[in-house]
Amino acid sequence: MAPNEQHPPSERTPLLDGAIAQSNPGSQHCTQFASSTTTKPTLPPYSGYGTADWLRALVQSSRPGPAKHASGQHRLLARMDKYWQPAQSWLAACVIGVVTALVAFAVDVSVETVSDWKTGRCAAGFWQNKRACCALDAGDCVHWKPWASSFRYAYLIYVASALLFGAFASSLSMTTKKDLVVKQAGLEDLDHAAASQSSAERKDIVAKTMYMATGSGIPEIKSVLSGFDIPHLLSLKVMVVKSVGAVFAAATAMCLGKEGPFVHISTCIGYLTAKCLPQYADNAMKMREMLSIACSAGLSVAFGAPIGGVLFSYEEISTYFPRRVLWRAFLCSLVAAMVLKELNPTGTGKLVLFETNYGVDYDVKHYLVFILLGICGGVFGGVFCYANFLWSKTFRQIPWIKKSPVFEVCIVVLITALLQYPNPLIRETGDKVMEQLLVDCNNVEEDWICAEEAKIHGKNTYYAWLVSGTLAKLVLTIITFGCKVPSGVIIPALDAGALFGRMVGQLVPDISPGIFAMVGSAAFLAGVCRMTVSLTVIMFELTGEVNYIPPFMVAILTAKWVADFISADGVYDLAQNLVGHPFLDAEQVVEKLREHNRASGPLLFEALLPEPQMVDIQTLCVTAGRQVEMAYLRKKLADARNHQILEPGFSMINEHGICCGYISGEDLRTLVVSVDKDAMVEQGGIVSLIGEDFLHLVDTSPVCLSSKAPIEHAAEMFSKLGVGYIAMVAEESSRFIGLVTRKDFLRFLDSLE
Repeated sequence: MAPNEQHPPSERTPLLDGAIAQSNPGSQHCTQFASSTTTKPTLPPYSGYGTADWLRALVQSSRPGPAKHASGQHRLLARMDKYWQPAQSWLAACVIGVVTALVAFAVDVSVETVSDWKTGRCAAGFWQNKRACCALDAGDCVHWKPWASSFRYAYLIYVASALLFGAFASSLSMTTKKDLVVKQAGLEDLDHAAASQSSAERKDIVAKTMYMATGSGIPEIKSVLSGFDIPHLLSLKVMVVKSVGAVFAAATAMCLGKEGPFVHISTCIGYLTAKCLPQYADNAMKMREMLSIACSAGLSVAFGAPIGGVLFSYEEISTYFPRRVLWRAFLCSLVAAMVLKELNPTGTGKLVLFETNYGVDYDVKHYLVFILLGICGGVFGGVFCYANFLWSKTFRQIPWIKKSPVFEVCIVVLITALLQYPNPLIRETGDKVMEQLLVDCNNVEEDWICAEEAKIHGKNTYYAWLVSGTLAKLVLTIITFGCKVPSGVIIPALDAGALFGRMVGQLVPDISPGIFAMVGSAAFLAGVCRMTVSLTVIMFELTGEVNYIPPFMVAILTAKWVADFISADGVYDLAQNLVGHPFLDAEQVVEKLREHNRASGPLLFEALLPEPQMVDIQTLCVTAGRQVEMAYLRKKLADARNHQILEPGFSMINEHGICCGYISGEDLRTLVVSVDKDAMVEQGGIVSLIGEDFLHLVDTSPVCLSSKAPIEHAAEMFSKLGVGYIAMVAEESSRFIGLVTRKDFLRFLDSLE
């Protein structure tokens, strides 16, 4: 500290003089900045998102509970607790699986019923869908009453019903509108002299507005599982609205599916279940593990694929998946599949949704066709990702579209209904389209598609339906994905691939075209989502065709390679970028840094050093016992607010310039308010930050890293250790230089692009 600097007595105390009067680099951060109100703050990216510190949560979970007297009763309770604590996670996994299956059953049955209302009703009961209604009279469908007999009026009713369902689904989703805010505690909470501050200045700042029940929810869940918090995303209201909204959205026959939302719904169920267990509710790391477990149940019930659900959670969703999570996810997915099979929403009594039996095998020459399907699937996926990104950046940024999401949904529903109804191949909802395209045609009379393909002449109309259906699915999926309704992209991609594969299959003799529809659907979905292992398992669980695993693998790998060449990111990564969700994946980060190093040379951790003024404001100079004056803490909070630091975090520096602790701005406010309220401070207004009452708020051993360390070290610490912040220290003396948070690191990575 410069010797000519003067401080008012109210800002310095004799206790702290000895701690900060040393001539060392650490003391430079004890400068007091004058409070000055500046203009309205500019929110940096990722403001409003919470940050979880997995390392601190790990330490908290490993600490023993309070000691109990060694009486016989307490010993018995301790022994029971020893087994009850680990058993809770297995029990929770079972509960999540059961509840997810119950919700999936209700949604599946409702979607089929509401969708059939677009064409008619059952005279035996309006709540029965067409399949159940026709089963009443052995398939003669006497009780099913169409709304109209002429094509014109049936077309009009179909379009009007789809518009009504779409408007309702979107309007319902609008009720989950939430603001991500940066809280600004009023200064009167800290200093009664500031009580005259206007309420407008104390108002929380809105960082972003989100509709929690729209989309698939997978990009948001990936952000949560990578260490960030999105308030209200997993609430009971969001789960209910998403379930009901998915019913009416899927019933419109838009190019979307309910399978993506199932993952979000199951994660909500996992969160609500875990909140009832203290060991999960109070520990961010354990909560993350339970959410990963719940994700597997969502895809398990979506496709009847319990193993695929586990692999999907591992490959696509989670960034942290230890063996204990794998085992519990396996149980959760199994229970969900077992319960759903017993509930039998499809009426077949089988778990396999699209069971096939083609009766013929493929030859080596057919691998060329499978590779071709993979190439076309990669092109489809790459073009889709790029076009959807451009659509979101252009059309959805038009002011009247941006302000009226329900109107956008109605436009898309209208276009979809007008284009799809004339084509019988794509008229129904996505899962029914997939079911009829995978038909094996062992019997010509099995389906009208089989009759069309059995014709020797006059197939031009059928071919036109296949070609136009494929193109329509591509265009409609591009403009649909991202609309403000509960929606997923998995089923539309499968439909487009099945249409294209069935079309290619018409040119290959002596083999069922359904085989290429099946492989083509996998290829197109791989191009869109870039899944590999989990998708292969899902496809053979979905169809029951274990013999076709090699063709699936060939097509999926080819599609992924081609799609990666066209568009580096999959659909979920692009969705995260569009809405600005934070996401940190070690492999992606290291690859980005590697590309930068090849072009501009290696980066060191010191490249992340904050501005000196910001470091000084957020530094607390404390004694060896981490004691500090209350007036000093209030001054630091006031400085942070007046310099527009909206999400401050304070590093504790001792008299030697060594970082000896960390406390967030919110926790520091809590500490100050608690002390003032309870009048806990005596002896001249001095408080110990590591006292028994406040120790849970303070990280007494923050992770430190040399400023000269490669920046890849920080990437590994943030992504794999899960730390929320890293103290930067001098290489020679280990004295504190500055603090880098996970959000700071993400913003730095964004600046490299």
